Amino acid sequence: MRSCGAEGLCAMRSLVLLLCVQLSAPAAPRRLRAGRTQQAARRSPQLLSPPPPPPQRERERLAAGAESFPLDFTAVEGNVDNFMAQVKNLAQSLYPCSAQRLEQDMELHLLRNDSVTCNDGSPAGYYIKESRGSKRWLVFLEGGWYCFNKQTCSGRYETMRRLMSSSKWPRTRTGTGILSPQPEENPYWWNANMVFIPYCSSDAWSGATAKTDQSDYAFMGSLIIKEVVNELLTKGLDNAKVLLLAGSSAGGTGVLLNVDQVAEQLTAQGFPGVRVRGLADSGWFLDNKQYRFTDCIDTISCAPMEAIKRGIRYWGGQVPESCRQAHVGEEWNCFFGYKVYPTLKSPVFVVQWLFDEAQLTIDNVHLTGQPIHEGQWRYIQDLGNELRGTLRDVPAMFAPACLSHELITRTYWMDIQVKGTSLPRALHCWDRVLQDNRNSSHGHHNHQGPKAARGCPLHLIDSCPWPHCNPTCPTIRDQLTGQEMTVIQFLKHMGFDIQKMAQQQGMDPGKLLGMLNNGN
Repeated sequence: MRSCGAEGLCAMRSLVLLLCVQLSAPAAPRRLRAGRTQQAARRSPQLLSPPPPPPQRERERLAAGAESFPLDFTAVEGNVDNFMAQVKNLAQSLYPCSAQRLEQDMELHLLRNDSVTCNDGSPAGYYIKESRGSKRWLVFLEGGWYCFNKQTCSGRYETMRRLMSSSKWPRTRTGTGILSPQPEENPYWWNANMVFIPYCSSDAWSGATAKTDQSDYAFMGSLIIKEVVNELLTKGLDNAKVLLLAGSSAGGTGVLLNVDQVAEQLTAQGFPGVRVRGLADSGWFLDNKQYRFTDCIDTISCAPMEAIKRGIRYWGGQVPESCRQAHVGEEWNCFFGYKVYPTLKSPVFVVQWLFDEAQLTIDNVHLTGQPIHEGQWRYIQDLGNELRGTLRDVPAMFAPACLSHELITRTYWMDIQVKGTSLPRALHCWDRVLQDNRNSSHGHHNHQGPKAARGCPLHLIDSCPWPHCNPTCPTIRDQLTGQEMTVIQFLKHMGFDIQKMAQQQGMDPGKLLGMLNNGN
């Protein structure tokens, strides 16, 4: 198979793949639609562009709200069979379109270096779907909380063993959201080399401690990432242009802790041309005061600061050197996004729900289906304001005012919008801006960041103050009945008093209702 050497051929590959699929259908339509089936009427329609990005005029048309892009086959109407044969031949030479399933799963590879292990000593590993010819790599760190002493880790091993052992990992995984190989679900990254690293170190991807006769568990999250990168260099990463290190929840925290390490590792091994970037989803936790203080006896109720203080000692946790120097003796600070972020050299895009369910859980605010007390309601609002404040100086971010946790691997990740922009669109803008500002990939953003192109916003944060005041938030369901709820029903269910809140805000209750419905 020939590699995709010429820029022109590489630019055609994605379009050829779409043509190949469409023309192979029993009845090929005259027009090829790109875009998703309309979701529930309450959600805003999403705009998809076929990769690669369309010309300027087409981009302007798409930005104006068009939902499809036309391909006119009138010129080949009388000779479709011959045209299809030529397209298939071209596709086969550029990409294994006719021989490879487009909907290909990622396949498991256990690390060749079996000294780098999961908690229980079983070999760590990764799932990969290679995209030969692509010079973009997406490496995803799975989330899944942590444990911080023998008691909590032993309990975790009994109830969540897959997060501590590779012994029963499936042979394949299907990518979703930003890991999906389908352009309809993942319009800008679908054709990248996809790597999913399962979380089996329980250390927020920070540990570098092997299992010994004296210790019960290994904590090697940081070393697992290093070893995976080493193996990927033998699979084409050495020839990459971009490596996007992404992760959700504890994996998002892992991105903040390891993105500079990965960049330094590649440079030290002779590959400084690989531009390393980070995408941290739902890993921007706060070391705030809990709503209700409890003793630190389990990972769910333990205050995050105390849990990390105990964990970093138990794991032998490592933090970025620049952050360690800024917090000597108190390295636990580096596990909190707003403290480690200013010390990073690599560009990082932050995705964070303003009302993160995991943050509320560790703050001991439990939404169990019963109306909450006024004190809890104020705490939730204050949490959103506090989180919004920590994100003020982050130039590239996406922060919807929703009550949820994790986003980038959700199948609905395209449906959520902030100020009319979806997350895939914002990430595409960020990618373009970094390409246009090459210096930003090697020097940090100096808290200003590269200037976004016109119509390409990067700093996206909701200003409305209540959970789910953004109308594109994920569907809310009553925890007892399973029925969907509107935003107003949800807020009333949580004990939200519209009349009282309107009075406190000095506005008419009808205006407040309109704000809630419109997400202003």
